[in-house]
Amino acid sequence: MWRAARRSVIAALALFAVAGAARAADLGTIRVGVLKFGTVNWELDVIKTHGLDRKEGFTLAVETFGGNDAADVALMGGSVDAIVEDWLFVSRQRAEGVPLTFVPYSSNVGAVMVKEGGGIDSLADLKGKRLGIAGGPLDKGWLLLQAYARSTTGMDLKREVEPVYGAPPLLNEKLKSGELAAVLNYWHFGARLEPEGYKRLIGIGQVQEALGIPASVPQLGYIFQEPWAESHKELVQAFVRASRAAKAIMKSDDQEWQRLKPLTRAENDAQLDAFMRRYREGIVERWGEKERNEAAKLYEVVAGLGGEELVGKSRTLAPGTFWPEVSF
Repeated sequence: MWRAARRSVIAALALFAVAGAARAADLGTIRVGVLKFGTVNWELDVIKTHGLDRKEGFTLAVETFGGNDAADVALMGGSVDAIVEDWLFVSRQRAEGVPLTFVPYSSNVGAVMVKEGGGIDSLADLKGKRLGIAGGPLDKGWLLLQAYARSTTGMDLKREVEPVYGAPPLLNEKLKSGELAAVLNYWHFGARLEPEGYKRLIGIGQVQEALGIPASVPQLGYIFQEPWAESHKELVQAFVRASRAAKAIMKSDDQEWQRLKPLTRAENDAQLDAFMRRYREGIVERWGEKERNEAAKLYEVVAGLGGEELVGKSRTLAPGTFWPEVSF
């Protein structure tokens, strides 16, 4: 009888183990839409390569797009479950009745890049010169830079420099050719310039801090349709855990970056090192009520600068912009 009972217990435990494994592997697939050469591909590749999705009981599927508009349409149409965007986009959509929601991906922002030894050591040195700006006249970094210049030096950057708007790679080339005195570019395009004799005149993270907002405030996040996220809560939470696990690898393992080198399109190890250093600076370590409040404060600053053309009718962050089911 004792042996029979023991066999029954073992069989029951085995059944529970199998059932638990089945439940753990039953979260389904999350489809993430990305730009073909976007930096988020690096993290997603780490998730797939190290099986972090399988460890969390889901399958990651990556869909590539040629531009932001195509990715936005795919999310709205339900052909992908998530894309990477900023919370300005989410808040504006929510204010217009589109129920998107956000979990943080990165706090990386751009920087003003100039040539080393080129005679430009402060924003005042840009007076009368051409400044390339990625993202257009309503780019957050450009708006914050104007506010910073006004508050620290009284300088009206929009009047004192000649803004030149363009695509990030083109602006870098124009800086190298001498057609531009400086460029305000996205972080990875700035990092690409660092080993080539260029330096950060000022980073937008520094600008934020001067305006009273920590540089660690997340700028970009994974964006979901809120009804979908609510009905796939465990899947989204598992995806966020896998994302954080991938970042932990990328933060601590330099060799992982060597593996990622072809994907980053780094032209040499010095460029790869710049990517690695700057990426690590943007890893979001904490996300809770304090950080949400800081992001809301930044939203109000940017809304005051860009007005309705930037944020729509909502001058304050729309409720529900940040998905409450994720904190760390």
